[in-house]
Amino acid sequence: MTQYQSKPVSKEGWVEWSREDDAIWHDLVTKQLAIVEGRACDAYLQGLTLLDLPTDRVPQLPEINKVLNETTGWQVEPVPALIDFDRFFDLLANKRFPVATFLRTRDEFDYLQEPDFFHEIFGHCAMLTNTDFAAFTEHYGKLGQLATPKQRAYLARLYWFTVEFGLVKEEHALKIYGGGILSSPAETLYALEGSAAIRDEFDIQTVLRTPYRIDIIQPKYYVIETLSDLFKISQCNLLQQTDLAIEAGLLPPLFEPKESVHVE
Repeated sequence: MTQYQSKPVSKEGWVEWSREDDAIWHDLVTKQLAIVEGRACDAYLQGLTLLDLPTDRVPQLPEINKVLNETTGWQVEPVPALIDFDRFFDLLANKRFPVATFLRTRDEFDYLQEPDFFHEIFGHCAMLTNTDFAAFTEHYGKLGQLATPKQRAYLARLYWFTVEFGLVKEEHALKIYGGGILSSPAETLYALEGSAAIRDEFDIQTVLRTPYRIDIIQPKYYVIETLSDLFKISQCNLLQQTDLAIEAGLLPPLFEPKESVHVE
């Protein structure tokens, strides 16, 4: 459950953000822009340039959609704070990225469990201007439409360790492309510089079998060689890979279990 509720959206796609919302957006964006410089991958930084996000106010959905449509044909779709898997996969399969129209409170600046407007727009939309990333995300949505509930539970780990928390090699250095990292000031620093963080090469079976929790800084990240690897991953038989992972079972978690949480 979430403590947040999305703001209403007009037929034209506009949200009436408050002055406090604008102030929170300003503080989030200016802080995070300084942190991602030199840590985010080139494709993300190029996408930020294309989006040209305002810093003095919260951007509007039509402004984002214009850029996405011109680059990869994607759009953002306003949704409530929480949506079910059926709608999530359907949106991605149709090149529409779900965006909840609420902003985090100041108490949760550094890390937020729920995906808010800053997470979706600042964290993800820049990467959606990249053709390889966009194609991977669309294909993931189509896979989810075909998958069984059990397969979806394992596919969720692929999304988590790529779209949300993925790292990529770039000129012999590690850079970030995952939106869950790039929208979190604390995790942006930890993912690349934290001494306790584990950074392993991407292996599809290992990724599909790695447990995660949504309410903690990630203990482990997976590294792809180039962003084009995402497109290559999407072209393999992922549902077959998922079935193999289900047969093998989950790897031991690297965190303490959360009470009352059941992991498939």
